[in-house]
Amino acid sequence: MRGAALLLAAALLAPGARAVEDTIAQRVQACTGCHGREGRAASDGYYPRIAGKPAGYLYNQLLNFRAGRRGYALMTALLDPLSDAYLSEIAAYFAALDLPYPPPQPPSEPALLERGRALVLHGDATRRVPACIACHGERLTGVAPSIPGLLGLPRDYLNGQFGNWRNGARQAKEPDCMAEVARRLASEDVAALSQWLAAQPVPQPAHAADALPAALPLACGGVPQTSAAR
Repeated sequence: MRGAALLLAAALLAPGARAVEDTIAQRVQACTGCHGREGRAASDGYYPRIAGKPAGYLYNQLLNFRAGRRGYALMTALLDPLSDAYLSEIAAYFAALDLPYPPPQPPSEPALLERGRALVLHGDATRRVPACIACHGERLTGVAPSIPGLLGLPRDYLNGQFGNWRNGARQAKEPDCMAEVARRLASEDVAALSQWLAAQPVPQPAHAADALPAALPLACGGVPQTSAAR
């Protein structure tokens, strides 16, 4: 047994042996197996893009998966042994990636586009639903450090996340503002939102805004007050 170990060590140290770099880029390759090369998103429309998302948002989602607030056992098991500092390092790495976005998806139900546009830009006062731009920024590219952009995401992913918020499979720190909004929307509203958002090109540059022009319309437990102007 000891001889086998010595042979293995000698092989690893032999001239020409391939060394594996110990960098954050190498270590996060476990993430890109699902989230796509460099975190650009997978082609199946379910695993989202994580490249370029605000670091605070990514960090909060890693914490939520690890704590079981987001119900996906594979992510929870992967993150369970990792420290807060390591999760923060992972989030910072992907947030710093400035990569091109895919082209928009053509709508499969064009009749829903006007309803989706109205919800995104104006909300629906009768349902007490704020406009998406009131939280996610006028360009819908997110707000640093903790609010994600909504463009460049597949329609199926958007639909799936609204469903997860409505049925409790996805949760955030209380008060959980997105779960509250999702429960106020009808199924037709969700379909309209996902159609319109997925059909929009991502503006360039696609960086998150530094702040919102006004306070958030709802209290959100995962968003520091610095994300909104006072």
